Amino acid sequence: MSLPIIRSALPADEAAWRGLWRGYCDFYGASLGDAVTDRTWKRILDPDSAIMCVVAEVDGQVYGFANCVVHENTWETQPVCYLEDLFVLPSARGHGIGKALIEWLRNAMRAEGWARLYWMTREDNASVRKLYDQFAQADGFVRYVIKR
Repeated sequence: MSLPIIRSALPADEAAWRGLWRGYCDFYGASLGDAVTDRTWKRILDPDSAIMCVVAEVDGQVYGFANCVVHENTWETQPVCYLEDLFVLPSARGHGIGKALIEWLRNAMRAEGWARLYWMTREDNASVRKLYDQFAQADGFVRYVIKR
């Protein structure tokens, strides 16, 4: 497989993104309504939204994405980037696509002046943690969630 081109998602990427998004949600056992998916895609394309998406393209096909939220925070003077969703087609894993997406974000962090780039994954997601450990070590925080 050739090296991926990492770029911002474009309107023409909608079908590919939706297919990847479905795979991502299935992996996490999440059942999201169409309204959530539609709204997420609209925010990705909205230049005034804090949500952004970069895709990994090889030979004209999109094989992965990174959905991120750039936001202000109380611990630094610069914004930070939360890598909320990272997904690569199972058939394309092991070819450096996930790594290329994170490298692109790390370079964007420097270029945009973000104070940090951070993300979470399941503790038992050993395969992706091997990739993540190449960039940083888990910081020991435990997540708590209150749902409506």
